[in-house]
Amino acid sequence: MKIKVGVIFGGETVEHEVSIISAIQAINNMDRNKYDIIPIYIGKDRTWYTGKMLEDINIYKDMDLLKRYAKKVTLCKKDNTYFLVNTKGIFRKDVAELDVAFPIVHGINVEDGTLQGYLDTIGIPYVGSRVLGAALGQDKVVMKQVFAAEDIPVVPYTWFYDTEYYTKKEEIEKKVKRLGYPVIIKPANLGSSVGISIARTEDELEKSIEEAIEYDTKIVVEKVIENMTEVNCSVLGNYQAQQTGVLEEVMGADEFLSYQDKYLGGGKTKGSKGMASTNRIIPARISDDLTKEIKETSKKVFRALNLSGVCRIDYIIDKKHNKFYVNEPNTIPGSLSFYLWEPAGKPYNELLDDMINIAIKDFKNRSSKTYSFETNILSNCNGLKGSKGMKVN
Repeated sequence: MKIKVGVIFGGETVEHEVSIISAIQAINNMDRNKYDIIPIYIGKDRTWYTGKMLEDINIYKDMDLLKRYAKKVTLCKKDNTYFLVNTKGIFRKDVAELDVAFPIVHGINVEDGTLQGYLDTIGIPYVGSRVLGAALGQDKVVMKQVFAAEDIPVVPYTWFYDTEYYTKKEEIEKKVKRLGYPVIIKPANLGSSVGISIARTEDELEKSIEEAIEYDTKIVVEKVIENMTEVNCSVLGNYQAQQTGVLEEVMGADEFLSYQDKYLGGGKTKGSKGMASTNRIIPARISDDLTKEIKETSKKVFRALNLSGVCRIDYIIDKKHNKFYVNEPNTIPGSLSFYLWEPAGKPYNELLDDMINIAIKDFKNRSSKTYSFETNILSNCNGLKGSKGMKVN
């Protein structure tokens, strides 16, 4: 019997279109002999849709057509079975049955633990990191604080909220000045290099911060490592065991690997193959010793952030001082980093198999744990008279 996999993508996020690209890539590489694939598209208005036409990337060019023919659905559990239910009309109708959910989403409101929490509430097995790992991997400030506790190297940085910038502007500018220009300014919770820019002066800093504030309430400012190389490492596994793919050296046309580099091919190509189209050198041109050290650090990052499934850890190598820093993890990386596993002898369909198998295994393991007690302590409760330590206003 085939496993029924609901591939979830889209969402209210600036990385909406990137998610569509990654999901369609994955759907096209799943083994149809093993899986019944049910595409589940979340519109920018947070409405859920399903339908065979959602497997065709061209349908997303005409959203009116998509909304006309795709079925509006919601996910629910009935008698220990998971269903997509049609929400149109008076009567609800079961549209599709699911065994496991496969979120291929990017960015805030979906990748950050929001969707994972919803899936946990329903109780369905799903691929990838759970709420904690997803949330830690999305917030660039909190993840750095976790890294500091684990002695994982990060570049010098400062951070602040948008409201603090307007009330403590001079104080924040002094902290940035102590870092030393140039600096890179980032929204704390976005990915795909959205809202990121470099400032070399105070005037440029102000402009860059204003741009970042358009996207997020929390802002990170980091010291730029000028003589540097960007290297990425993908990790597959769970808390019990991890393995790493081949390291890549990314070649951005801009001063950092921008959104255009990642998904628009530097403006030179039509359409997109997602992160698979980025200019890169595989394997990265670094020493065997450094490669080994980065791979071991990647496993450490994976474990520290409580990640699962496949992720990509991005690094900055300071060539002048021969040091490396963790830039950030991507808990659901663009294109699921399949291009870092194929050179290691793991084709994309096998990578997807491994991710689904890890999800099912982890679900079975979690199901063996105790999360609630069968005893109802309220069954013998005589109103509030016997309650101790309870104050009722």
